[in-house]
Amino acid sequence: MPTVKETIEPSISTDLASEPIFVSVEMSRSKWVVGVHAPDSDKIGIHTFDWGDAAGLLALIERARSRFSERLGVTPRVLCCYEAGYEGFWLHRVLTAAGHRSLVIDPASLLVNRRAKRAKTDRIDARAMVRALMAFERGEDQVLSAVHIPTVEQDDQRRLMRERQRLVKERTAHSNRIKGLLMTQGIVGFDPRAGDSVQQLDQLRTGDGRALAPRLKEELSRELVRLRLVMEQLTAVEAERDAVARAASDEACASAVAITDRDAAMIAALSRIRGVGTNDASVLVREAFWRGFRNRREIAAWSGFAPTPWSSGPTSRDQGITKAGPANIRAHMIQITWRWLQWQPDSRLSQWFQERTQGAMGRLRRIMVVALARKLLVSLWRYATTGLVPVGARVA
Repeated sequence: MPTVKETIEPSISTDLASEPIFVSVEMSRSKWVVGVHAPDSDKIGIHTFDWGDAAGLLALIERARSRFSERLGVTPRVLCCYEAGYEGFWLHRVLTAAGHRSLVIDPASLLVNRRAKRAKTDRIDARAMVRALMAFERGEDQVLSAVHIPTVEQDDQRRLMRERQRLVKERTAHSNRIKGLLMTQGIVGFDPRAGDSVQQLDQLRTGDGRALAPRLKEELSRELVRLRLVMEQLTAVEAERDAVARAASDEACASAVAITDRDAAMIAALSRIRGVGTNDASVLVREAFWRGFRNRREIAAWSGFAPTPWSSGPTSRDQGITKAGPANIRAHMIQITWRWLQWQPDSRLSQWFQERTQGAMGRLRRIMVVALARKLLVSLWRYATTGLVPVGARVA
């Protein structure tokens, strides 16, 4: 007759065989702290590697799998995670290429102790990520939020629009610097972006009638050279951006064959809506619409335009929008929304806004334009992905 131990062990082994090995990577600038939990252990092991030692991490995972398979005779799955940050997605691609499942976690989604003072070390964070990963595997989706991973091509395409944003900021910074230096001498109205701006420095006179001092003139000349270089690079980037939309539009007009680059097709489609330019369309597609949202609630929540209620007992109030998504997307959508009201006054969205702000000024209009931005974002997403034109909108 089998003993109690013999009757229990097979069921335990069967349960353990279905459990994965959980691996978390806590990254810093100098090292990786890796937490590992195997199903046959009740502890979370901590290991330290030099930064970027992906080979050592894979070797550690294989040792854990080998030890587990020798004991139970089965090869377990591996579930890895690390927080999104400066490291990007290269480690995710290394892990998936090795056959492991990997999640890149939004750091803000992990629960932390809300006490004023709490212990925080890389080892503690590594263990916390392992526990969150175990809860996520059990079906508790709220314990963490995984980042949507772009393909290598999609990640590379996003670089163009992000480079343009940086160049625009640099152009503004150089222009303001030049104007500020001239303002200290009583000179206004100078256009740093003019083609002959360097030659104009010789004709400038200060507020007290003097020519520019030699040192100041040299500094302004160097600033103008840097500004000219930024403007040239910006022109090249914008030409490449426009070429993508133009090529997709020409292909769509030339034949009925489906365009192979789906993102380029969406950019070309959005550019045909009056009030939405090529830059607007490129930013929306490259930064948002490629993610494959399933419904309007997902894209509204991702963008940070969703409302945040606060209710406890008899107290109930609205805390405004969540601001959970990228701030640059929200700022860009606000600009698109103001232009939409100007260029699409007959659309249903514009009429919705006008009905609620008749005679209103200032704060109420700013609040309502945020609500309109959420609706407009959803409408543009539907048009880009399904071809459903916003009601009353004019399309070229």
